[in-house]
Amino acid sequence: MKLIIKANPEEASRYAFEKIQEAMGSGAKVLGLATGSTPVKLYRIMRESDIDFSGMTSINLDEYMGLSEDSPHSYHHFMHEQLFDAKPFKKNYLLDGMADEKEECAQFEEIIAANPIDVQILGIGTNGHIGFNEPGTAFDSRTQKVALWQSTIDSNKRYFADEKDVPRFAYSMGIQTILSAKKIILMAFGKEKASAIKAALEGPITEELPASVLQTHKDVTVILDEEAAQMLSKK
Repeated sequence: MKLIIKANPEEASRYAFEKIQEAMGSGAKVLGLATGSTPVKLYRIMRESDIDFSGMTSINLDEYMGLSEDSPHSYHHFMHEQLFDAKPFKKNYLLDGMADEKEECAQFEEIIAANPIDVQILGIGTNGHIGFNEPGTAFDSRTQKVALWQSTIDSNKRYFADEKDVPRFAYSMGIQTILSAKKIILMAFGKEKASAIKAALEGPITEELPASVLQTHKDVTVILDEEAAQMLSKK
């Protein structure tokens, strides 16, 4: 595991972009993409770059259940607004929040098997979740329906007019699915992520802290700002 600490989210996001560029230069063709506030600056840098993504495939981590693709709160909408409309890819694969659970999860695993992820971008929840895999998720899990913790709902309610509108369930790549990526880039910014980062990087590997499993992956780069790194004992 490689640890990179930058002064602020802008510098950290630019470093992540450089790592993506390097991977593409080495032949990477499939990017696993995350949503939420953490990658927003990265996606802006990607939009503003002169990099051509038209030969690339993207696969997204997760999607809320019960939201259609055209919902302004869906991750379909988020990804088009943040990246895809400005930088077209050859193919974008996103989970369908309105689809049948069994069929959608099985189909998504088939898509990933046919398009192995070269670089997976991850954020981390304050409770240590990756994707929407909440504490207690089995490390051998594959793409599945997940129940969101109240802390996750609380973190996401700022995007909705009312907390009651926040979905309680989502589809998410499982932890084993995430670990199948050849390279993982974990990004975390802000003091509210410091405790989860310390536990994930320096604590025991446990299903109660999903991100801790990244300690077992052979190629992980963790990119933090100073606030997210403030509790680490080893820098």
